[in-house]
Amino acid sequence: MIVKEELLSKLRRYFSLNLYEARIWTALLSRGVSTAGELSDIGHVPRSRAYDVLESLEKKGYVVMKLGKPIKYIAVDPKEVVERVKKSIQVEANQNIDKLKELNNNEVITELDQLHKNGIEFIDASDLSGAIKGKHNLYAHLETLIKNAEKSVTLVTTEKGLIRKVEALKPVLQKLNKKGVTIRVAAPLSKESLNAVKELKSVAEVKDSGDLNARFCVVDGKDLMFMLMHDEEVHPTYDVGVWVNTPFFASALENMFNLAWKDLEPASKKLKL
Repeated sequence: MIVKEELLSKLRRYFSLNLYEARIWTALLSRGVSTAGELSDIGHVPRSRAYDVLESLEKKGYVVMKLGKPIKYIAVDPKEVVERVKKSIQVEANQNIDKLKELNNNEVITELDQLHKNGIEFIDASDLSGAIKGKHNLYAHLETLIKNAEKSVTLVTTEKGLIRKVEALKPVLQKLNKKGVTIRVAAPLSKESLNAVKELKSVAEVKDSGDLNARFCVVDGKDLMFMLMHDEEVHPTYDVGVWVNTPFFASALENMFNLAWKDLEPASKKLKL
């Protein structure tokens, strides 16, 4: 049996399997019922590892050991495996969340917070900066900056970026809106982003960015985060942003944006809402 490396790679990513587990599982799926030795040969897995791998897959609910001798293994329906994995991930996630919730009333978080505050006192303002790699990390840091806003949030992004930000940041923006924080968003607008704009219009002022081609965020005129490349020209894994805590530059950039903002077309007019 020859299984494409692309399929094995996807199985490893989606199901968090190692290479041997992916090979043994696909080998068993192709046979339905088989011995460890046969699966070792079919999946190109060393015989010394086959039993350990099958034991691991059995614990995860991917295979069932058949009664009798020689010992054989039966493949579980892949759809059932998916359901089992989903439940397992949910249970583990809930357990981890419960552990983290305990930290709210725990001396550990108090000590960590004290360490951080003490450390901040020794940091020069110019050191409050960093490069952030990967879209997931970019959005996580962006959310952290935004949720601590007290006065204003200015977001300039691409059309696809606008759609993603609505999905990722809308709950945070809603909370800021209730606090009275001024939120402005500028992005290229078209029918593709219509739904995103409709979701945002109750919490933020949205305008078409026109010729303003950029990706950045300014929070309270002091925290600035900007992306180095257009999101259509880079894979999400390699997207890079820079964060700096610099009231001098951030406020200057925001003042320049204020001039451009006056001439931008409101979303209601651009999309005829």
